[in-house]
Amino acid sequence: MAVNIITTEDLMEFKIELLSNIKEILNTQTGMKMKKWLKSPAVRELLSISPGTLQNLRINGTLPYTKVGGVIYYDYEEIVTVFEQNRIHNKF
Repeated sequence: MAVNIITTEDLMEFKIELLSNIKEILNTQTGMKMKKWLKSPAVRELLSISPGTLQNLRINGTLPYTKVGGVIYYDYEEIVTVFEQNRIHNKF
């Protein structure tokens, strides 16, 4: 029985490729790319969270935002980045 050794670099390459494939699938399913700037209702729906939870994410600095004329906008790529940075890898 042959043994294959997987390195950290192999896993990072796999992760990047997998995320790219997922984004491609999502883009083809919806027929269009995700908007760059999302308003609060769209972010709440995307993350399946309540208005209070979204407010807490803003207040504690977890989720960056931009406020223009009383309307709060979130950068889609920054939301993805926050999730990637806060990913927890359990070791077996």
